[in-house]
Amino acid sequence: MPKIRVGGLNFHYWQTGEGPELVLVHGLGGNLAGWHLTMVPELQRDYRITTYDLRGHGRSDAPPGGYTTGDMADDLRALMDALRIEQAAVVGHSWGADIALHFALAHPDRVSQLALIEGALLAPLADQYRREDWEGWPYVTTTLEHLVGAPIPSDKLHDLEYLLKLLLEIPIMYGPAKGRARDEEVVLRVLEVLTPMWNGGRLDGDLTVESLARIHHPTLLIYEANSVFLAAYRALRDGLPQCTSALLPGGKLKHFTGLEHPELILEHLRAFLESERVRPVLEGR
Repeated sequence: MPKIRVGGLNFHYWQTGEGPELVLVHGLGGNLAGWHLTMVPELQRDYRITTYDLRGHGRSDAPPGGYTTGDMADDLRALMDALRIEQAAVVGHSWGADIALHFALAHPDRVSQLALIEGALLAPLADQYRREDWEGWPYVTTTLEHLVGAPIPSDKLHDLEYLLKLLLEIPIMYGPAKGRARDEEVVLRVLEVLTPMWNGGRLDGDLTVESLARIHHPTLLIYEANSVFLAAYRALRDGLPQCTSALLPGGKLKHFTGLEHPELILEHLRAFLESERVRPVLEGR
């Protein structure tokens, strides 16, 4: 369980493989283990992989504050400094994709390529997600009803706090901890981080829809066709100057496509990373 002290905090991380540097950033409420279930065993054959737990997640320290994507981007820069990673391709899932974007915006020289899997743009698009006609509400509520075995009261169908706390009644569904009870502290921390963004009270500084035009790194977008975050997909597709995208077949898990379609993600990710590595060589001939 390797840890490294960065900025006064201990970060749990893991490195494996050989080749070009590739950093994987998990999403809100997750941890580095999610990458190791399906992605790392394949990618480590060709890349030096770094995964880590965000502050307040997994086995990393949990300070009382510092939970914007800007804070997380600074953590990533400091972590790369400590691990002597000068530049890397950065892959992020969900809120981890938001962090990757903020990192590229704040530290453009540290990023070679970006791959964003189901990026959410939680803070920049919070006003859309709060609306009762957000396309994600039916998926969230019907999934929770199925898992808890009971209907959700009509006055709670758009109540973020109520719906998140329902997760405590559902055991972990994937990975080595499958079947275990969820950690209440983790669920409450997700609520603590998400609520200010959701309510429009915590913006992530420079990361706005308008700022996407300043991110010139080659970027791959990977979304499911029935994703609950297609608004973010459209904003990224239209706003990023060097962007290619892959829409995967719609699946049951929607947002957690890495668990349902890992082979498709790996296919698109490998092709993208390899094409961008080869391009500068070809252009220099």
